[in-house]
Amino acid sequence: MSKSFFTSESVAEGHPDKLCDQISDAILDEVLRQDSKGRVACETYVTMGLLIVGGEITTRSYVDTHRICRELIKDIGYTHPKYGFDHETCAILNAIHSQSPDIAMGVDAGGAGDQGIMFGYACDETPELMPLAIMLAHKLIRRMSEVRKKEILKYLGPDGKSQVTLEYQNGKPVRVDSVVLACQHTEDILDKSGNNITNKARGELIDTIAKYVLKNWIDQDTKFYVNQTGKFIIGGPQSDTGMTGRKIIVDTYGGTVAHGGGAFSGKDPTKVDRSAAYMARYVAKNIVAAELAAKCLIQLSYVIGYPEPLSICVETYGTGKLSEEKFIKLIRENFELSPQGIIKSLNLLRPIYRNAACGGHFGRTEPEFTWEKTDKSELLKKQASRL
Repeated sequence: MSKSFFTSESVAEGHPDKLCDQISDAILDEVLRQDSKGRVACETYVTMGLLIVGGEITTRSYVDTHRICRELIKDIGYTHPKYGFDHETCAILNAIHSQSPDIAMGVDAGGAGDQGIMFGYACDETPELMPLAIMLAHKLIRRMSEVRKKEILKYLGPDGKSQVTLEYQNGKPVRVDSVVLACQHTEDILDKSGNNITNKARGELIDTIAKYVLKNWIDQDTKFYVNQTGKFIIGGPQSDTGMTGRKIIVDTYGGTVAHGGGAFSGKDPTKVDRSAAYMARYVAKNIVAAELAAKCLIQLSYVIGYPEPLSICVETYGTGKLSEEKFIKLIRENFELSPQGIIKSLNLLRPIYRNAACGGHFGRTEPEFTWEKTDKSELLKKQASRL
């Protein structure tokens, strides 16, 4: 029996980096809501008491950056100085300027907004056709947010992280070996020493979050690490700076496969860092859904100002039922791979991105996540049978 372990992590909506991702995408959404032809490359930086929004935006619309930022910070939960960051009192600096006309020349003609490589992946480990570890890590974070916002555990703050280590036997996940929860909290649950949360609180976090989500994946040997330093009162921008695009592995496949290097948040879909990564996921997911492979990694590459990908690479890790050449033929015949074709086929010029900025961009069931559809799987299956 071959045994191995693999780990993925996720971060909460109040994590400083994720706060920045959400603000960048909220500004993108506001531009697209008013001007579908707007061009956005927006990045955010946050530290104690200060948030800076910068980047390049060209649009006919008016975007009230301060209002969007304060409303989002409030919605995430930074509503009181006790959390070290407050939507009413933090300073906000707007450093946005227009996009370079040199880039616009190529993009306006239908070309890619930049060079780069993008990856998409799917596998049959979960109903969402995603790696199990990252899906469980995301579900822990969503549950953490739920119990905070519903005041099931009233002492929780907006910041937090999760981590899940799976044990694999013969290439299949069989159990959760360890779980890590880092949950920001108030002083209410500290023991008499003031340096550790109480055993009661630790048990509540394990029962209400970890065991609630993981259920049949855990056993008596599963290890739980909860606020391992003892306490986590100082969190969010008070404890760490945050920047857009620093959680790219959390956003994608949890480290199971390669990442192209480009972040998603704050970029309109003419930027292939985002749109081509969504298309690569769409292609890979439909191939796995068609049962043409148990695992599928798609790599696309682009150059600025040119519409078609320079290369397509297909890796199925020995599980594919076709050669790579035949897979590429199927892909070219059934998927639009130019930036404009991707935007049109996936309907990407809509204000849908703030929701994607936390909890992963893939493996989602919300209807606006068009790249998660498997509507081409039957067609691929039929065409593959003739190759």
